[in-house]
Amino acid sequence: MESLPNRHLTTLTLDVDFAGTVPIGAVAGGRRGIAPVRGGRCEGARLSGSIGPGADWFIARPNGDLAIDVRLTVITDDGATLYLSYAGTMRGRGDAMARFRKGEALAPEDYALHIVARFEGGGEKYAWLSDALIVGIGAQTAGGPVYTLFEVG
Repeated sequence: MESLPNRHLTTLTLDVDFAGTVPIGAVAGGRRGIAPVRGGRCEGARLSGSIGPGADWFIARPNGDLAIDVRLTVITDDGATLYLSYAGTMRGRGDAMARFRKGEALAPEDYALHIVARFEGGGEKYAWLSDALIVGIGAQTAGGPVYTLFEVG
């Protein structure tokens, strides 16, 4: 079977206000919280722009892993407005997630951060994004995550 091509779409850097996280409490599957996203930037040959305010509606699972559900706006460098949503997981190895919750920096080998993303809007120029299959891998930094997004197929 022929493999599908993966093309870099954009690199997404977010500024997350971890100190401003709103704890919701116990829900099915773990403990819900909402972490505000103050902004950020995306950079790529086919998609670049600034990130508007948004949030990560996450669930901290009993095993320490995080289920993430993020919703943002992207204002492209040419003035289009896009809605970006993505869901995924941040899974730690050993005690990595306990250390992450304490604010400690993690080494890349301590965790895996994977997402599936969806874009909407932006007018005719960005209509192709609505049908694109987009996956991403991430790295956690002190200010927030940095994702590399790829269009698959």
